[in-house]
Amino acid sequence: MAARRRRNAGPSAAGTPGEGAVLPADLELQDLYGAFAAHGLDDEDLDDAAVLVPPVRLPGEPELAALAKAVPMFDWALRLARWAAPHRAVDEFGDLTAPDRLPAARLLGLAPEEGDGPEEAVVEAMRAWSLACDLDLVEIGTTAAGEHVAVPGPDLEPAEEGDPETVLELWLTAAGIVRELAVEADSQELEPDRDEDGDGEAEEDEEGLGEVEDARDEAAELLDEALQVLYETTAFAEPGIETVPLGVLAALLVVPEGEEPSDELLGDITDVMVALDPMLADLAELGLLDYRPIDPELFDEEEGEDEDAAGAPAEGGPEELDEAESARFGLVRLTPLGQYGIRQWLLEDGYDAPLVGDLAGGDAAELLRGVSEAANVLPEEELKVWLDGREPVAAARELLAAARGSDAYAPMRRMLCHSALTLIGAPAEPAVREVLDDPELAGGAAAWLVALGAADVPAPDRATALWTVVDAFAAQLLDTGGDPELLRELVAELPVTDDPADYLGELWRVEHPYTADVLEAVGEMHPDRAVAKEARKAAFKARSRG
Repeated sequence: MAARRRRNAGPSAAGTPGEGAVLPADLELQDLYGAFAAHGLDDEDLDDAAVLVPPVRLPGEPELAALAKAVPMFDWALRLARWAAPHRAVDEFGDLTAPDRLPAARLLGLAPEEGDGPEEAVVEAMRAWSLACDLDLVEIGTTAAGEHVAVPGPDLEPAEEGDPETVLELWLTAAGIVRELAVEADSQELEPDRDEDGDGEAEEDEEGLGEVEDARDEAAELLDEALQVLYETTAFAEPGIETVPLGVLAALLVVPEGEEPSDELLGDITDVMVALDPMLADLAELGLLDYRPIDPELFDEEEGEDEDAAGAPAEGGPEELDEAESARFGLVRLTPLGQYGIRQWLLEDGYDAPLVGDLAGGDAAELLRGVSEAANVLPEEELKVWLDGREPVAAARELLAAARGSDAYAPMRRMLCHSALTLIGAPAEPAVREVLDDPELAGGAAAWLVALGAADVPAPDRATALWTVVDAFAAQLLDTGGDPELLRELVAELPVTDDPADYLGELWRVEHPYTADVLEAVGEMHPDRAVAKEARKAAFKARSRG
């Protein structure tokens, strides 16, 4: 998959099939765009996600394989492959012969047992047969008499038995085929004109062929970006609210960072929606997505309306769409199978696409080190996985021991340890009380116990309290990656007294690897100029001492 990037995708980027298409009441898409924030994603999340692939939680391979076998199109391919045993006549292209096509539709329950079946049922059966051939569930050969026949392939039996490796490999291949076909279908309207001589050969038209290739590339890029956005959205969304309005998905692809959707951008959003609609519907057939397509009646409603009535809001602004009306613009949800498939494509393209729990398989030291050093990780999720099933006091002791140290990541480990203890809750109290005399852990331990409601916690001495302030601030420096907005909030909350020179004069003497870094951050970002000046002086003294 191509690396996802947010961009201003104009009509050309949306693909030619969507060019010029305008949905009714386009300005009401602003209401759909508002769901952007409801899904817990802001511009900072997207900026990070454009480079780093977030971890996702997937079911085990046996469960995924069962989900794959339950997908109708995949199940039909398996059933037709078994139906071919011991062999079945096909034409020279490997397709079912005319006498077998209606029986195939009946086998799949698409046509009645008696009488003629609908043409659509035969078409669906032929599509399933084509998929079985593409997956080598059936193999095509020629007898000694020159007859073309199909026989079951070697993967059929293990797939029928539900062997996870076989099923998932076949399903992933099928998903790739459908993905390519969806892109091809999206760019078909630009196919060069065929000559009218009846020979079926296209005229040599390099410009036309170039347009077709460009349209195919645009459609593939758009679909890849949309799938990656869905992957990221699913990773960050709370369970049960992974469904995304199609307008929101299109807005995430079109609207530049930090901007609200203008009238012009709303038109681009609509074009992208229309371009994605058939491609997402194709992927839904193989279980990658749960998809509710755009209601075609929306286009019928637009007919007969003038441009102002279709696009302009009523006086006082557009009314909010209710849930049912919003759903008519399309809804999409990435399924666990879809997460699995996209993750495999990302891995094949060389991306690091972790799973939740990848860092939680070792001891506490490995856990805290791994989470501290990882760029794309959901810390709380890793901590939850590690804590699951562990005895609380023993786990707390192991975490506290792993939090000690003076290396570059030690402040982060202590912050993560504090988070893990909070997840454990009151059962961790005995282990926390055991470290109240530890100079590296005492300050954080006392604060944790006070937050728990303990009233008999001795206050740390002055040196320990100051060291803990530097350590906690250093952890935030590491955790935020130096993000200015977040650091300004932290700096403003630093417990500087009425005499900043006195307080910062104590702080620069703290023996901590990050003392000078903390003071420099305070000097650069504190809103009080007097405090900032004293912090810069203190940072210089801390550096000089080193």
